[in-house]
Amino acid sequence: MALLYFVAASFGLVIGSFLNVCIYRIPLDRSIVSPPSACPGCGSPIRPWQNIPVISYIFLGGRCASCGIRISPRYPAIELLNSLLYVAALYHFGPDVKALVVMALLSTFIVITFIDLDHQIIPDGISIPGIFAGLVLGPLVLGTGLVNSVLGALAGGGLFYVIALLSKGGMGGGDIKLITMLGAFLGLQQVLLTIFVGSVLGALVGGGLMLLNRAHRKTPIPFGPFLVAGATVALFYGEEILGWYGGVNPWL
Repeated sequence: MALLYFVAASFGLVIGSFLNVCIYRIPLDRSIVSPPSACPGCGSPIRPWQNIPVISYIFLGGRCASCGIRISPRYPAIELLNSLLYVAALYHFGPDVKALVVMALLSTFIVITFIDLDHQIIPDGISIPGIFAGLVLGPLVLGTGLVNSVLGALAGGGLFYVIALLSKGGMGGGDIKLITMLGAFLGLQQVLLTIFVGSVLGALVGGGLMLLNRAHRKTPIPFGPFLVAGATVALFYGEEILGWYGGVNPWL
């Protein structure tokens, strides 16, 4: 298992480096495979030895080797985050195909989170294929069940669509497609848990920003990051939470 954890952590770092490319290029409608990565300042190609996750950033002092422009620490942070999540998935689900699917989902969540934070969009190129992937992988790998997967997608997407109509634009189309995707993977009960957890987190963060005078009631706050945080909780602890709630709620 120690070797497997090392492999998961290393693989997570490598994929995390690729996620940085996706986060930068997908909103610009650019290919994520070509051209090779280059410095955003001078355009110099990043050599393979300059692109080792985390390690290269440390040895280069967080700067481009050619022009010396400062590189955001967010890049190694995303690599480390993805690596830690892969290790957590392996620890929680064991050496199983389910862990691999969860790892892929977690990486997708990272891309969605940072694109939504940067651009306030959730690309259709992620969520729409994700809906179909969820309808297949949810029942086959995650144990969601086909009917439950379909109900989760319909309930999540339908609820957010109604909210969008009632709020007259307060809920974006990207959020509707995202929650439909999450419902397809997680099923009915867990997508409702996702919405609940995401809403609580969103309210706490929004309220905190207002108290700190960093936002006001009409400041747009991306909801995607809170939804994927709720989905992560549901993936890892959904069964335990719902089991506890069922034990204390005689109506469930």
